[in-house]
Amino acid sequence: MKKVLLEMEDQKNSYEQKAKESLQKVLEEKMSAEQQLQSAQRSLALAEQKCEEWRSQYEALKEDWKSLGAQHTELESQLHVLQSKLQGADSRDLQMNQALRLLENEHQELQAKIEHLQGDRDLHSSDTQHLQEAMWPMALNADDNDCYSAGSVPGQQ
Repeated sequence: MKKVLLEMEDQKNSYEQKAKESLQKVLEEKMSAEQQLQSAQRSLALAEQKCEEWRSQYEALKEDWKSLGAQHTELESQLHVLQSKLQGADSRDLQMNQALRLLENEHQELQAKIEHLQGDRDLHSSDTQHLQEAMWPMALNADDNDCYSAGSVPGQQ
């Protein structure tokens, strides 16, 4: 009986030891699971923080994109206005160049006429000079009533 009691005591001790070991193992697993949970919670918190940062950056970029889109539209509008003004300026420049060419041609024609008239004047002046020189001797022989008389010739009085 003692032997049976001893065997029972050994079995009890064996069961207790196994129960303690199982309990220890469960506690270790629980602690490991809690550590993994805490680690997962920290990772989740970091991920949520990063997500919020990315969301905030996304919203800021979306607003910037809208602003840039509006600026782009405004600049395109200004570009069209400037292109229109440039076309008008080009058209006026073409008209001004044509008018300038016409004025230059007219100037050349007038310059040619002036030169021609000056040539005619010089020729007529030369002809007049020759006529006056040819008339001097006649004026010296004319009587007093004549308009070419000696009294009317300069230097003879």
